[in-house]
Amino acid sequence: MATRATSIAADPVKQFSVFAENRVGRLYDLVAVLKTHDVHIMALTTMDTTDSTIVRMIVDDPEKTRELLINNDFAYSECDVLGVEISDEGDLKSVLAALFEAEINIHYVYSFIKRPEGKSGLALNIEDADVAAQCLSTHGFKVLTQRDISR
Repeated sequence: MATRATSIAADPVKQFSVFAENRVGRLYDLVAVLKTHDVHIMALTTMDTTDSTIVRMIVDDPEKTRELLINNDFAYSECDVLGVEISDEGDLKSVLAALFEAEINIHYVYSFIKRPEGKSGLALNIEDADVAAQCLSTHGFKVLTQRDISR
């Protein structure tokens, strides 16, 4: 178990938060740049405000994504999130129950678009990723590393 937790800490899932003007076509521009350079968006969510949109995404190639965002004038920030594999929507309750039991606060959660082998996945921004990873592993869930997401 400690080996798995150590590997997660050594290879965390990277999330990019891209700050874009709230205008027609800007999300398309972002997705097109990534697609043109063979970067796959594995998870995506957006949050809009009056003037701007925050696009949170997990990609299969963080290194290339950083370069593309900079070279194409997309303002962004980057952070680690916890990825967890689930079999179906029924596992959501079990994931939340395990984190509730461990008294871990969830800031936000969104789902993966696609995972290998037909599995689904959740991206979680939470208070204590190390404790959460151990907790979820103990409850039988596969906690994802960036390597699990990369193609």
